[in-house]
Amino acid sequence: MANFVLVHGAWHGGWCWQRVVQPLAAQGHRVYPVTLTGVGERAHLLSSLITLETHVADVAGVIEAEELQDVVLAVHSYGGMIGTAIADRMPQRLKHLVYVDAVVPKPGESWSGTHAGATREARIAAAQASPDYAFPPPDPSVFGLHAQDHAWVQRRQTPHPGHTYQAPLDFDPKRVAGVPRTFIDCTAPPLATIDVIRRRVRDPRYWDGAWVGGAGMRVVEMATGHDPMISAPDDLVRLLLTCA
Repeated sequence: MANFVLVHGAWHGGWCWQRVVQPLAAQGHRVYPVTLTGVGERAHLLSSLITLETHVADVAGVIEAEELQDVVLAVHSYGGMIGTAIADRMPQRLKHLVYVDAVVPKPGESWSGTHAGATREARIAAAQASPDYAFPPPDPSVFGLHAQDHAWVQRRQTPHPGHTYQAPLDFDPKRVAGVPRTFIDCTAPPLATIDVIRRRVRDPRYWDGAWVGGAGMRVVEMATGHDPMISAPDDLVRLLLTCA
């Protein structure tokens, strides 16, 4: 039996993992889909006080409260910032860190630092214009979603807390690299804001070589869009099981 902790990306919530939770649990695993403060069913808590540290505490709190060990921590998109922080601060609790088409930052880098200038400026401007300092979700078509999947995600997405966007994350790459890691590269269609990350995880010099060292790293491609937990859940479940 494995302990899976699933962390969604921006604008999503724990709801997005529904099609992954059920098959993992059916095989006897313990599965904890976290919803971060201010989004999903916790959107009523949205405020300008939410920071990246709030979201790191959300995930660390689940691991602590459930007294979890040997955690397979799967983090999607923006959640890569959180997964990196957890691997730095609680490496002894993790069995595997899975970046699901997710941000893999440099030490001291913010989520916004991985984006093109135009994207960064648009999101910051939108947050500044919001009473809660949040920026709105994109159309789910950019995630390669169509028909009922598109309608479901469009219906469920919520604005994302803006102060998570420019917050730098300090961490020790060698400590994070001490956790076995898998990067899942979603290629059809590829999301443009992940392009820089795709190049990084294939660069043996990344993190001054620590990324490819430590406890081991692999890159796996999935021929689906940015939300594989929705568009290709069976394939994603099979990959997650290999990490357990």
